[in-house]
Amino acid sequence: MLEILFNRFRGASTAEALIWQDRAFLYQDLLSRRSAVQNDLQNRNITAGSVVALKADLSPQSVATLLALLVQQCIVVMLSQPAAGQRAETFRTAQVEYGIQIDGADHMHYQPLPYRPDHPLYRQLWKRQHPGVVLFSSGTTGERKAVVHDATTLLEKYRARRYNLRTLAFMPLDHIGGMDTLFYALSNGSCLVTIPDRSPQTICRAIERHQVEVLPVSPTFLNLLLLSRADEHHDLSSLKYITYGAEVMPESTLKRCAARFPHVTLLQKYGTTETGTLRSKSERSDSLWVKLGGAEFQTRVVNGILQIKAVSSMLGYLNAPSPFTADGWFITGDRVEVHGDYLKILGRNSEVINVGGEKVYPAAVERVIQEIDGVHEVTVYGEKNPLLGNVVCAAIQAARPLDPPAFIRHIKRHCREHLPPHHVPVKIKWIDTEPEYRHFKKTRHV
Repeated sequence: MLEILFNRFRGASTAEALIWQDRAFLYQDLLSRRSAVQNDLQNRNITAGSVVALKADLSPQSVATLLALLVQQCIVVMLSQPAAGQRAETFRTAQVEYGIQIDGADHMHYQPLPYRPDHPLYRQLWKRQHPGVVLFSSGTTGERKAVVHDATTLLEKYRARRYNLRTLAFMPLDHIGGMDTLFYALSNGSCLVTIPDRSPQTICRAIERHQVEVLPVSPTFLNLLLLSRADEHHDLSSLKYITYGAEVMPESTLKRCAARFPHVTLLQKYGTTETGTLRSKSERSDSLWVKLGGAEFQTRVVNGILQIKAVSSMLGYLNAPSPFTADGWFITGDRVEVHGDYLKILGRNSEVINVGGEKVYPAAVERVIQEIDGVHEVTVYGEKNPLLGNVVCAAIQAARPLDPPAFIRHIKRHCREHLPPHHVPVKIKWIDTEPEYRHFKKTRHV
């Protein structure tokens, strides 16, 4: 697949591949940089099977380095900006031999590390003589898991040519959505527009300046965009598609987004770190029902939980047991409703709050609270309770200055009118500062 990719680069040699720091880099630039990095790797004796951590944001040099490492049949551990303590733990877990960091000026820095890889999953890759990719799960619902992919099968879905559309790079390279955005763009000769930060103002400016056609983001970011009204200060007429995923989309946010951008098609995406990103088709722009699949994927629902069988499924975890069924299906942990060929994602089964034997989905409570005028952001979570086992709690950030006690009473009254009794938050926490998100995705450990 990599050689097919490079042949497409040669065919589009003078086309824009990346916009980085508002400068255009062509496909021929990526080819020449990739060759230079590969020579450097060989001179440093970084050979087939070496485990290399690549710590980088999206840039011409980081893309060239990733491609060179894959051609060299290395196992690439993708990192963005982990904390120092987390980085050391990552190196140990992934048995990293070499670290490569791409700095803000797009310069490479090498670091030898003391670990020697011997994990059985790595031995599978060595036996196949295939490159590998290691991604760490976000850890929003527990311990971060180290996911090992065979890069050859992970990239197979990009063999078929699709649409050449200028796309904004929102998710980082250490996220499966970021990898999907990168290789979808490269395999179709598209231009990928990078950004220095993920604020609504920066993203709207990039869409206008670089005529972005596809905006792949999270529901949390879309909510921030709607509230900021940054789109009103920029010409976003080039935008054709907004794709969203990584977490459950609140219905109120989706409908507001469809109304704000009537000329744009909204598409729900779905994927997991373990299986890659599935092909998807939303029922309508303002609908949460989505059809999942594609030639490389099969889906089924068992006891309300989505399961996936994919050519691109991971080999396994470095630090956890296999999650696959005996017949090879990955249990996603996502609870879904089924309507014909369409699914509605309800949320992570692990996030369900058990209140006296009744199941409460945080996303369902969040949808009701986000209908209230004045709510900027809400995160619903559970707290232990000696009587009921758990109770529902909510952390609220207001969109404008309000009287907290009065507004909290208003929220509880609204919830009592629109939710079953066990869904109504018992405790509401007032948040004055912007919540921190990883990849603009909610965490329920409040």
